[in-house]
Amino acid sequence: MDKTAQMQRWRLILGTESENRLSGMKMPALSDEQALMDSALAAIYNKSENGGFGNNSGAGHGPSNPQISRWLGDVRTLFDKEIVKVIQNDAMTRCGLKQLIFEPEILENTEPDISLASAILTLKDMIPKRSKDSVREFIRKIVEEINKLLEQDIRRAVTAAVNRREHSPIPSASALDYKMTIRRNLKHYSPELRTIVPEHFYFFERTAVCAASKWNIILDIDQSGSMGESVIYSSVVSCILASMSSVKTHVVAFDTNIIDLTDKCSDPVDLLYGFQLGGGTDIDKSVVYCQQFIENPKKTLFFLISDLDEGGNRAAFIRRMEEMKQSGVTVVCLLALADRGKPYYDANVAGKLSSMGIPCFACNPQKLPELLGLVLKGKELSGFIKDAEKIE
Repeated sequence: MDKTAQMQRWRLILGTESENRLSGMKMPALSDEQALMDSALAAIYNKSENGGFGNNSGAGHGPSNPQISRWLGDVRTLFDKEIVKVIQNDAMTRCGLKQLIFEPEILENTEPDISLASAILTLKDMIPKRSKDSVREFIRKIVEEINKLLEQDIRRAVTAAVNRREHSPIPSASALDYKMTIRRNLKHYSPELRTIVPEHFYFFERTAVCAASKWNIILDIDQSGSMGESVIYSSVVSCILASMSSVKTHVVAFDTNIIDLTDKCSDPVDLLYGFQLGGGTDIDKSVVYCQQFIENPKKTLFFLISDLDEGGNRAAFIRRMEEMKQSGVTVVCLLALADRGKPYYDANVAGKLSSMGIPCFACNPQKLPELLGLVLKGKELSGFIKDAEKIE
């Protein structure tokens, strides 16, 4: 980057207030595109009380909406997608624009972002009727992005881990053992076709997958205000798992109350709307509720997704988790299911659970398929946890 470009970038970073100080350094003029960038950034980062949307009209007044809508369009045109998300979030917090995200024309021009979706879900009971469809469509865009990221890997990981010991002569495309089929047919590689021409296919045994032998996966999800992003990722994952016949899935949300959301798992948006973000926390009560779903402990995987900031009976909660593990249940505590930053959590409770052999760690959503595969196969998680903590 040459000196002119460097100075122009610093001018954009420092804002209009820096012009006088930079003029003595023979500051080159901003290009037309950079001038637009400068105007868009000034709207939220200048020092006036109401930001560049100004005129003291306040963020909540109707006349401001067209201006903000144009601003969002400019931002999406001028900046990279990831930078757009940062700017949008700053606009919501610095300029008091949260209430405007419920305007249909604003949402249509807003880049889908999980932090913004979390804020919307927290305020969903305040959404005006005219904006309900737009908000739902915005949430669906987020869900679809996460689903594209995770669905195939989760299905592959679970399918590979569940009931994969025996083979069957009965053909079934969904039960094809790709690895063995390729390995056994390597000698039938065709140079002309540049591919393997299998003489025999190998299929996993499916008949043994009955209700009694299925893995039972219970997701106990903290819906307190700090868990917004984790709730969104958990909802998508829950729906993917619920759609798989090889496992049984139960989804429970809790704050100081318990909501069984299992029957909403056919649609992740419906599931998300079932959450009530922002309450307190009574983890012990939720664990008691979830225990009714444990039929075969050795075939049960219990995911507690929480920051462990227990507002109920902490001693009883820790004791109950230990009893669950000792009964044979595979217990995993995810402090956060999110892809940014190290989360807040109660280190004291996490330490006590870890000392009992219950893994407690934050997990990047993209690592979740690998985690599912490991726990369903009964593998040691220490190496996985170290990698997860490095990412954090």
